[in-house]
Amino acid sequence: PGCVESFGDTIDQSIAGFFKRIGSFVGSRPRLTIFLAILLTIFCGGGFVRWETENRGEKLWVPQDTTAEQETEDYQSYFASTSRFNTMLISPASGDNILTKGNLEEAMKMHLAIETGVANVDGIDYALADLCTKSGGTCASKFDGVCQCLVSSILRQWNYDLATLQSDDNFLETLAGYGSMDDLKAVLGQPTFDPNDALVSAEAFTLSYFLVDREVVVAGTPDDPINEGWEEDVFLAVVESVPETYPALVVNYFAARSFEDEFGGAISGDLGLVQISYVVVFLFLAATLGKIRPGPGSRWTMSLGALFMVVLSTAACFGLSSAFGLFFGPVHSILPFILLGIGVDDAFVIVNAFNRERKGPRTGETNEQLAKRSALSLARAGASITVTSATDLVAFGISSSSRLPALSSFCAYAAIGIFFLWLFSATFFTGALVLDERRQRDNRRECLCCVTRGKPLDESQETYQEDIISKYFRNYHGPAVLSSVGKIVVLVIFGALLAFGIYGAMNLSVEDSERNFIPAGSYLNDYFDASDAFFPDQGIDMTIVFQGSTDIYNARTALSELDTRLTGLSTAPPYISEPVSEEAYRNVMDGFAEYLSFTGTAEIGGVSLGGDGWPATEADFVSSLKLYAANSGPGSKYARDVSFSEDGTKLEAFKVQTEYVRLTKVNRGTVIDDADKQIDAMDTTRDLIASWTDLPQAFPYSDKFISIEGFKIIRREFFQNVALALLAVGVIVLFTVASPGAAMIITLVVLSCIIDILGFMYALGVVIDSVSVINLVLAVGLSVDYSAHVGHCFMTKGGDDKNRRALESLADIGAAVLSGALSTFLAVAILLFSSSYVFEVLSTQFALTVGFGIIHGLVLLP
Repeated sequence: PGCVESFGDTIDQSIAGFFKRIGSFVGSRPRLTIFLAILLTIFCGGGFVRWETENRGEKLWVPQDTTAEQETEDYQSYFASTSRFNTMLISPASGDNILTKGNLEEAMKMHLAIETGVANVDGIDYALADLCTKSGGTCASKFDGVCQCLVSSILRQWNYDLATLQSDDNFLETLAGYGSMDDLKAVLGQPTFDPNDALVSAEAFTLSYFLVDREVVVAGTPDDPINEGWEEDVFLAVVESVPETYPALVVNYFAARSFEDEFGGAISGDLGLVQISYVVVFLFLAATLGKIRPGPGSRWTMSLGALFMVVLSTAACFGLSSAFGLFFGPVHSILPFILLGIGVDDAFVIVNAFNRERKGPRTGETNEQLAKRSALSLARAGASITVTSATDLVAFGISSSSRLPALSSFCAYAAIGIFFLWLFSATFFTGALVLDERRQRDNRRECLCCVTRGKPLDESQETYQEDIISKYFRNYHGPAVLSSVGKIVVLVIFGALLAFGIYGAMNLSVEDSERNFIPAGSYLNDYFDASDAFFPDQGIDMTIVFQGSTDIYNARTALSELDTRLTGLSTAPPYISEPVSEEAYRNVMDGFAEYLSFTGTAEIGGVSLGGDGWPATEADFVSSLKLYAANSGPGSKYARDVSFSEDGTKLEAFKVQTEYVRLTKVNRGTVIDDADKQIDAMDTTRDLIASWTDLPQAFPYSDKFISIEGFKIIRREFFQNVALALLAVGVIVLFTVASPGAAMIITLVVLSCIIDILGFMYALGVVIDSVSVINLVLAVGLSVDYSAHVGHCFMTKGGDDKNRRALESLADIGAAVLSGALSTFLAVAILLFSSSYVFEVLSTQFALTVGFGIIHGLVLLP
């Protein structure tokens, strides 16, 4: 044999020898082994003192050390996010025109209910005026009451006063004073105008409330009880009562707390399905590990033992991971299910080996002989579960280096959990299996294990007899796929699957799946659908921040004319909307220049103007701009667009508000956000701003940039981690099966399986995102499991007839592999009924992985 074969044989013999010693110890001292396993779990549980949860999106899915992260930090240093956003889309219950006097009055009454509503939090009453973000210029002609709050709507034309609206005999003319046609198009859903550009009708309008952010972080979870209380007791209570209280209106709404409520509720509700999955797996284990009918030969207690092994592994995993400082996030809730699928597979392999090593009747086995059987069984199964555990651990270990904190932490948790599954399956589970064999030998009952049955034990089968599944593999399945015709048929079918898989994998794309996390039937889906229908051109907000007081002053004229540089960029990257309305373009320098040219500085400090119409000095420029953009100043709408030094003598930064055009595409007949265009828009915007060398230092900011950076990283890591995992799998298999040829075949079969999974992900509409990346890493590990078990068993069979060796391998390990796959699939079948996107994608990819993994391992590989 070559060096690789010799080295592989040495490793295989070393693993077998190691597990033989472990099996001998466990077989001789099963109770001590079980006690030590539980003791180790308790010891690892000490790590829970460092238990840390994390539920903030920016700490979970924000890539580390990216340009967007730095832009966000810089933006927050000037313009800290201080508001919570609550909004609604108001449309008529009948007809298609919301702009009737009656509809507007109903909307005003609804607003007044929100304005005057009170929420009691911890014994204190809070109204909108107590909680709102203060801002000037909210109303048309008033500055007190609700007009001090940042509330955005066309209702401002009547100062949010019902009597003023009711007395307005020409309300459409009043409404036209809101702004230009483009301004009205930005706030009205599908407006229509007459030939003279006068407003005629609209299908909807928006009403938005901004609250001062009072959020604090408690154990990694954002908490804002005061605002959340008002949103629930006032805002949501009012909008949910619309059908009864304001029947003329239809309201689609979104509160700052909505996403957490809906997504968190879906996850919590579906955790019950995970519990059902454990019950289903328990029943399947009981039916397949032994006889389904309780009595001689049944193994119901071993089914509980297998599940308890998973529970111990999960507890030890969580404890040790916490001790290492890893946080626990929302997606980590699927870990117990993943560990269940992997752990059950190991249990079947060990039980299969334990059964096959029985060479005589149970009644004739002494404890010493049973310990010897335990040693031989683990020597037989140990290498197989080690190969699969090592490949699973490496697959997750590679992905633990991800720049996405949630993915990194999850994969580190999973790698630690797999280690404990490997350890406890060889110790705790085997110890329980030895005790169960002693019970069966002594003819004791399962539930009352101290009670001996009155009926003698039937020992008609003195040695292990193949079960019906093993006989199927030996007599039907194996001969069919190993025949000449069978091989051709198998290769043709799998060739076709591979071709489709390649096609699907090439078309698989990173998509913005944020909306998918919202469960079906949620009011948030209605809101987003209505927003798409009423405002089809509304894009992503983007801000350009200019820094440096002196540089800003020196470039004041060019900065006030920035719209000329942003014109004509809407049809190609960077896809910036045309600066034709206040919603699409707001520049304090533009507004300030216009004010100075028409009004001068009499009302803002009275400083002298230079020949260019601007304050003559930088100090005068800063002082007059500060008065102009104050909450009570003539430019109050720009109050949140400027950032001054603490002493007010320097303009540290100002921002220009703009937006992108709607970046969408049609996917399977549905209009969705186009992630590729969003990436192009972000990158080209940065290049554009960097090219403005004659202007002050600047950078773009959008709260969407963080997600867009994530799209770039997820796609790269998606394929990179899979490729690295496959490479590692190839190396591990090479040195454990002791044959370069066999290792190459197993690796290619796993590669084919992964490609098929990718292809059918595309066919089923599963996109590349943070959830599917996690599950694909798992797919690599599980796919290896099914093939590695069969491949390793093949290499242990002697003889030169490869067909015979393949047949014996299928008869030997096929039943255990199939049973493990079926138990995983049955649990997945329960999760297919989930309303949570996380569990829905998990179950879909799990089903694909199990399905393709089992047919590749039991059909293509042989």
